[in-house]
Amino acid sequence: MTQTSDMFTTEPDTCPVLGPSAGTAATAIPTPEELIARAEAFRPSLVARQLETELLTRYPDDVHTAFSEAGFYRIMVPRRYGGYEYGLDTFLKVAMALARGCPSTGWMYCLGAAHALAAATLFGPEAQAGFFETGEFICPAVVAPGGTARRTEDGGWEIDGAWPYSSGAPYATHLMGHAMIVDDGEPRPLLFVAPRRSFTVLDDWGDQLGLKGSGSNTIALDHARIPGHCGLEGAHLSEIVVTDGTPGLTLHGNPQYGGAPLSSMALEGAALAVGMAQGALDAYEEILRTKTTLAPPITPRMENPDYQRWYGQAVGMVAAAESITLDTVRRWQDLCAAGPAAFTLQEDLKLALICREAAELAWRALAEIIQPTAGTGSVRSGQRLERIWRDLSTGHSHAGFAVLLTTVISRAVAQLSFGVLPGVAA
Repeated sequence: MTQTSDMFTTEPDTCPVLGPSAGTAATAIPTPEELIARAEAFRPSLVARQLETELLTRYPDDVHTAFSEAGFYRIMVPRRYGGYEYGLDTFLKVAMALARGCPSTGWMYCLGAAHALAAATLFGPEAQAGFFETGEFICPAVVAPGGTARRTEDGGWEIDGAWPYSSGAPYATHLMGHAMIVDDGEPRPLLFVAPRRSFTVLDDWGDQLGLKGSGSNTIALDHARIPGHCGLEGAHLSEIVVTDGTPGLTLHGNPQYGGAPLSSMALEGAALAVGMAQGALDAYEEILRTKTTLAPPITPRMENPDYQRWYGQAVGMVAAAESITLDTVRRWQDLCAAGPAAFTLQEDLKLALICREAAELAWRALAEIIQPTAGTGSVRSGQRLERIWRDLSTGHSHAGFAVLLTTVISRAVAQLSFGVLPGVAA
């Protein structure tokens, strides 16, 4: 069995975290409002440490420790395992606040910690007791099948392969991935969760245009063995229908553990795009306050009618993207509360498409207004706006938003609406 790589051990960081609970163990369960306030309090230090995060290709060790002490890795972990069992809305507001400070940090945190929700929804009690044994859960999820799975003599699974773009890998406790079952029957997917001790994190992240510090390394499994209850045969995260209920709903009695995973994952992307756009708007505001116009009459840009109009348009677009995202979270939670029968495949797909529109609006605010009018000085290497533009551009090209939601999922909504096909077209 392959052992976990320790290649991420580094020298102590020299720049301290200015977060709310660094160095202090949590003594009480924070409220949702306290968690969001803690995330917002991290913003200045995250902005200051963006270059360090890019060079490390992950957020630094002391930031990870501070996030743990702040309780960020327990937000959606069920209470019976030491988590807070708070809602998806609380989690996404925390992720949004972190992405506003540092897009790479927000991305790595969100796509590592978010999948406590899917694990607590889709798997049974025996699997969950193992997943959540420490109360914290950091589990990258990769939708594309990255390897093969075979049944073992004891009813477990042996898995081989590599899963690139495992955002959150450096501090991951688990990996949620898909493999193709290879036996005498027809190849079919396996949704599995593997513990840290069974995989290696490859040192292969950081050469991309943006999100260089998002810890989206490849995770490799070499003849890794997991118990049978840690794999769901024939299941794929993007195609799971929850109208008959879920193991998590039965186990915990909390409606959020009966929600569909596709739309919850789309909400992650929308929240991150909004957070990045909010950070871009912060940087744009600073430019308008500190720089003057290019032609007479020379005035501060914030006093110029054209810049005022551009700023106002950008504010409206970013605020609209945020409102769409938060309203979609509420719709997701309302469907959960209405019971399994209400959360149909069509509702799941529609929510995912709404998320794409929110992310697209956030991108347009940056690409069409903020970046073009901020000036070339703002896109010099290392400038905050230059980094956000690279990061959001990379996020905008994510296959889920750029390809699947614009093709497969859009067609599936039409097919369901017109009764052309009973389900999602492959």
